[in-house]
Amino acid sequence: MKTVLLLTASNIFMTFAWYGQLKLDLFKGRPLWAVILLSWGIAFFEYCLMVPANRGGYAAGWSGYQLKIAQEAVTLAVFVGFAWLVLGERLRWNYAVSFALILLAVWFAFAFKPADGGAGH
Repeated sequence: MKTVLLLTASNIFMTFAWYGQLKLDLFKGRPLWAVILLSWGIAFFEYCLMVPANRGGYAAGWSGYQLKIAQEAVTLAVFVGFAWLVLGERLRWNYAVSFALILLAVWFAFAFKPADGGAGH
C-alpha cells in the first residue's frame, strides 16, 4: 500500500510537470526554456517520491514489470482527475475502455504467481 501511495503522490507531481503548462497560469506567457525549467523543478519532487516507491515495492517482492504496470495505471488514474479538474476535458467512452484495459493488465501482472513463489526477481 505504501508503494501505491508513493506512486500516486509522485504521479501528481509528474502530471503537473508534464501537462500543467497547457493551462496553468504559472506557465502562461513564459518562453519555452522557462517552462522546461519550471517543469524540471516540479519533476524533481516526482523523482523524490518515485525512487522510494520503486525501491520499496521491489524490496517487498514486486517485480520490475509489476512496478511499471502499476505505475502506468496510477498515472492514468491521476491524469483522469487532472484532465477533468484542470484541463476541463471529459472522460470519453473510448478513453474509459482504454483505461479498463490497463487495469486488466494490472490484474494479469499481479494475479499469477511464478512457480517458485517469488515475484520474478
